[in-house]
Amino acid sequence: MAIKLATPGVYIEERSAFPNSVAAVPTAVPAFIGYTEKTTRNGQTLLHKPVRINSLTDYLSIFGGGFSASFEVKETSGAEFDVSIGGKSYQVVPATQARFILFDSIRLYFANGGGTCYIVSAGGYYEEAKPQIPKPEVKDKDGKPVPAPAASAPTAPKPNQLSKKALEDGLAALILEDEPTMVVIPEAVMLEKADCYALQQAMLMHAGYKLRDRFALLDVYDGFQARSYDEKDVITQFREGVGNNFLDFGAAYYPWVYTSIVQNEEVSFRNLANLAQLAELLTQEATEAGGDAKRTEEIKMEVAKLKNNPGDSLSQTLKVISPAYKVILEKVKLQLNILPPSAGLAGVYTATDNTRGVWKAPANVGFNSVITPVVKLTHEDQEDLNVTVTGKSVNAIRTFTGEGPVVWGARTLDGNSQDWRYVNVRRTMIYIEQSIKFAAKAYVFEPNTSATWVLVRSMISSFLNDLWKQGGLVGLTPTDAYEVLIGLGSTMTPNDILDGVMRITVKVAVSRPAEFIVITFEQKMQES
Repeated sequence: MAIKLATPGVYIEERSAFPNSVAAVPTAVPAFIGYTEKTTRNGQTLLHKPVRINSLTDYLSIFGGGFSASFEVKETSGAEFDVSIGGKSYQVVPATQARFILFDSIRLYFANGGGTCYIVSAGGYYEEAKPQIPKPEVKDKDGKPVPAPAASAPTAPKPNQLSKKALEDGLAALILEDEPTMVVIPEAVMLEKADCYALQQAMLMHAGYKLRDRFALLDVYDGFQARSYDEKDVITQFREGVGNNFLDFGAAYYPWVYTSIVQNEEVSFRNLANLAQLAELLTQEATEAGGDAKRTEEIKMEVAKLKNNPGDSLSQTLKVISPAYKVILEKVKLQLNILPPSAGLAGVYTATDNTRGVWKAPANVGFNSVITPVVKLTHEDQEDLNVTVTGKSVNAIRTFTGEGPVVWGARTLDGNSQDWRYVNVRRTMIYIEQSIKFAAKAYVFEPNTSATWVLVRSMISSFLNDLWKQGGLVGLTPTDAYEVLIGLGSTMTPNDILDGVMRITVKVAVSRPAEFIVITFEQKMQES
């Protein structure tokens, strides 16, 4: 603004020396939706409210810990069993259908390099207790109050039921949040199959239609099962169920993984539904073992403590004296450690973005806290996962000798698209689009003239030049890597000027991964 010079004196005028610049938006901020231990904080509900956290410590303080899943030891006549006692075979199986895995998935995320993220609680682990309605006072014929019957002992809280609607409501709550760049719902695969696919379609629509500024990471339903290559094949059913819309805004990974997230000290007899049955089995084991009678009696006395509200220290004692108890807990821990991989992949994406850049494909990297994939894949198995007629590529998690588990795929679900086949290409374009979009807001309502066009072109070109220098764009020179067009006669018509429209065209050559490396050998004639 021009200074009004009316009074004699010295006046100061400051001029901007530098134009506006494009600030790079974050690329690795996943949002997780699922069930949590705590659903209130400081008297305020946390349900369907995105909360930003920076560490696992933040999660524990705000949302609490994990769900104590319940298992039972069932007699089986099949060939597969976990433990044999008294000539009978037993299997360790889940006692209830409810299993909430968000907490363990968050631990897998941070173990793989995760950082800042958002948590949306869809509900608690247990149903809320219904308030007790006071009963009216009862009087006898003489008008004296009749004593109320003794209150029954409080029952154990009933586990909540996973709800597609609750998870969808959590997804809807993210619409008003600009920062998240990934959407992950690990518990989607714990729903009924039809609900899982409907929710995954909603995730793709959320990412690719409603917002177009984030990426969905999906798990394969029943991804712990090996492929059967028939109508019941888990990959075939996934491809049919996930739909056909906005596939370039999502990626899927198979199979599920055995992790080391749940440790020995986190599993005890408290994960077993029937302690009376457990005591009976361990007593029978001690009797069969024979040996010193005094020692057998001591073992039976320790086992008997299971029936009388035992303390946590008893679990360690039972592990020492009972091989069967130790095996049972190992089987419980093994089942708890089977997790869908999407949350861990969010950590892999984050680590790759922070160390290499969003333009680097998040593949050929190790998978931390993962022991092995639940299903071992061969090269032939991956052929159909990677390249298929429908184009719905599913990325593999594999193990190679001397390497351990690695992420061995970098395709979106839109595998037939030349434009959006690769995860890093789609995510890099989201990064470029959103960064330039936010920077361009500074020029809204500025004069739509050549002076403004020069400033806008310079601002965008400077940003893309930095990206090219970092390796995000390919080309021997900047003109090979990108082009920014703006102005009358190139991107706009006189009518656009009259309508108040400024049109900008940005062309970029995004780095693509070397998915297939072909080395050709041939013999050369001896020359001397």
